[in-house]
Amino acid sequence: MSLVLDSATQDLLFREARTANTFTDEPVTDEQVQAVYDLVKFGPTSMNQSPLRIVLVRSPEARERLVQHMSEGNRKKTAAAPLVAILAADNEFHEELPQLFPHFPQAKDIFAADRSVREKNATLNAALQAAYFIIGVRAAGLAAGPMTGFDLAGVQKEFLDDDHTPLMVVNIGKPGPDAWFPRGPRLAYDDVVTTV
Repeated sequence: MSLVLDSATQDLLFREARTANTFTDEPVTDEQVQAVYDLVKFGPTSMNQSPLRIVLVRSPEARERLVQHMSEGNRKKTAAAPLVAILAADNEFHEELPQLFPHFPQAKDIFAADRSVREKNATLNAALQAAYFIIGVRAAGLAAGPMTGFDLAGVQKEFLDDDHTPLMVVNIGKPGPDAWFPRGPRLAYDDVVTTV
């Protein structure tokens, strides 16, 4: 076997895991979310950038405000999930680089003068962190339902500010009845990998 992870762990994180569309009503605790974050914060990013920001939507009022901005097909499942997280990119992430990348004191200055460069880096690295977050949710024995079908500007205005760009909304919980669509096809190794 070429992988260090045992087969059951491979199934939990990848082969058997899929986007959940229904959930039980079992709550997801703050302690579970913190355990997920405390694991996945170690995933690699460029220059140790950490632009991911997570807004946990817990109150019924906030949930209703969010549901209004979801695409029609995502409203019912977002309304019913035990926990919903808005994952966003902090476009001012460079302010933290002196702390996060201390061996290169000029790192902050590279991004300070050009917001478009910051936004590209924030989006890329927060998307990496969002992927780690989804895997972390699976590692906690929970299911994730990541979605990009929502009114981006509406969610930003409702829950964030101009310095934070929403990337996805993730429903989180224990999978409910008929939670899974059939596994979609994947490309083969030879379709993706070339050697030069």
